[in-house]
Parts: sequence; structure tokens; C-alpha cells
Amino acid sequence: MSQKALRQVLPQLSLPLDRRVVVNSATFDDAGVYRLDPPSPKLRRASVQRALVQTVDFFTPIVDDPFSYGQIAAANSLSDIFAMGGRPLTALNIVGFPTDRIGPRVIAAILRGGLAKAAEVGCSIIGGHTIRNPEPLYGLAVTGLVDLRKLTTNANARPGDLLVLTKPLGTGIATTAIKRGLASRALQRKAIAIMSQVNSVGAELAERGLVRAATDVTGFGLMGHLTSLCRASDVSAEINSNAVPVISDEIADLIDQGCVPGGSRDNLAAAMRTVEWRNTAESRRILLTDAQTSGGLLLCVAKKNLEPALKILRQANTPCSAIIGRIGARRRRHPLICVTT
Repeated sequence: MSQKALRQVLPQLSLPLDRRVVVNSATFDDAGVYRLDPPSPKLRRASVQRALVQTVDFFTPIVDDPFSYGQIAAANSLSDIFAMGGRPLTALNIVGFPTDRIGPRVIAAILRGGLAKAAEVGCSIIGGHTIRNPEPLYGLAVTGLVDLRKLTTNANARPGDLLVLTKPLGTGIATTAIKRGLASRALQRKAIAIMSQVNSVGAELAERGLVRAATDVTGFGLMGHLTSLCRASDVSAEINSNAVPVISDEIADLIDQGCVPGGSRDNLAAAMRTVEWRNTAESRRILLTDAQTSGGLLLCVAKKNLEPALKILRQANTPCSAIIGRIGARRRRHPLICVTT
């Protein structure tokens, strides 16, 4: 569902008041957080304050290879835990298939892809649920653990923070091109490699106290997720569109051919209400609102922490570590985000 639809639905829910719930859907964050250790004045300041981080995600196939599809879906599901500064513990498979058209070998290959990616980050898949479905779908419900002192929510950005992006944009356009037979083999390989890479570096940055706030960039696109962050933190943001990396030079040509997914077009329409586009070409607007699959982390980093944070990103071999903008004070009667060139 679009952000606009969700903002119409979620306010109609009466969420129970539970002091152990640290993060729920009210701030449109990446995952929910539930306190395990009760706050106590008797606990030393250095004591760990444990909390569960819980999320769920699944989608239909975006690539042809079943093993790669399983890897991408799992990496995407795990990303929400890392975006909150947590470490995944366990996961449950969510599986839906038209069993009359897709055989056990293909289903097993998808599940093996998910297992491989979960094992890479020390997450145990301990079960799941299957249904018959007209269209294939796969994903994970993931439970992780986080120290509340190191939690990175989307509600803790501060004016002066620099915005760092860890994966280039364009996977929504690339996967649409793959489906339409328009993508080169080089673009297919690059898109699959980037989408399959886990965002575990988010946990390390949080544990070292180098990041205040973060979110991952997925279905609502860079502008959509940054909008939620700005609203939750009561700040604004400025983005240099020329500093935002793209997965391939092919992306611009594909946009010119109209190879843009419906979700990205919805994101662009929504962004017109919250973003001021200063001399930004239409193709660049589409890129900045492109619906990503298993995208990178958008990190809010204080200037004093920038160099050590970039060092860790380089050591983790993130696809990029681009400084794309900064957080500013919230200006009433002004758009949340200003995009410059």
C-alpha cells in the first residue's frame, strides 16, 4: 500500500498503551521495538537494556533465478532489523505459491536462498507458514535483539546531521526492465548483487555510537522514507540530487523509455506534497522516488562521527558511502525536503 493509504488507515487503529512498546507504527519506522528489561534505577548505567526488534516483509518475484529471489527477499526482510541497530536472532518463512504451476524444486531453491542469506548474518530460520496463492510470494518475519541505548530510530535525527546512503538507487527501474526484457546482462548481475547484499553494517555503526538515526530505503523510495524520518524527528532535509549514486548509466535510458514501476510513480505523486524540487529534471525526480527492493541504509551521522563511520562502511564493502545531504531545523510552512542540483 502507498504511504498515503497507510496514513489514512493506521490512525483508525487504537494501539494499546504498553510502556514496554518503545517503537510502534505511529512513526512509520522500519520495525517495532519491545522492551525486555524493565527500566530500573538499581541498574548500572553501563547495563544493557535489551529489547526485541520485530519486522515482516515479503514480495513477489523480481528476478527469474529462484535462488537469487530467495536471497534478495531475505536480505530485504533482515534489513529492517539492521536499520534499527539490532541483530537478527530468528526468522519465519512466509511462503505462497501456485503449486499447480511451480514445482517443489523451484520452491526449495527459493527457500535455500533465504536460508543462505539468514545464515550469513547468524539468523536461524526456525519454521514458517505456506499457503496456495495465484502468484508466488516469499519473505521473512524476523525477530532481533537490540540494546536500547544504541537503538537507531527514524525519530532521532538532529539538525546538522549528514545524510549518508549505502546503496545506489535504481533497483525498481532495473527490476522492471528485467521483467520487460530490456535490461542488459551487466545490469541484471549488478542489480542482483546489490539487492542481495545485507545491511548488517547498520548494527555495527549503532553499537559504536556513530549513528543517531537511520532508515532503510525500500518500497517508498528515498524521498518517501526520508519524509517519514523528517516527520518523526520534526526536522527538515536538504538533498543534493547530483550526489545521489545510481546503479548504472542504463537507468537514465530506461526512464526515458518509460520503464518505471507503478510504485515509483505513486511515490513521485506523493512526494509532490512534501518535496521542493529546485531545477530537478523529471528523470532525476523519478530516480529519487524509485521504489527500491532491498535498498541501502540512509544514515544520519553527526559531523564529528563522519570519518569513523565512513571507515566502517568502506571496511564492510558497502556498494557506496555517499554523502547526499544534511538535516536541518524544521521550517513551518516550508516543504519537509528541498532537493537541489
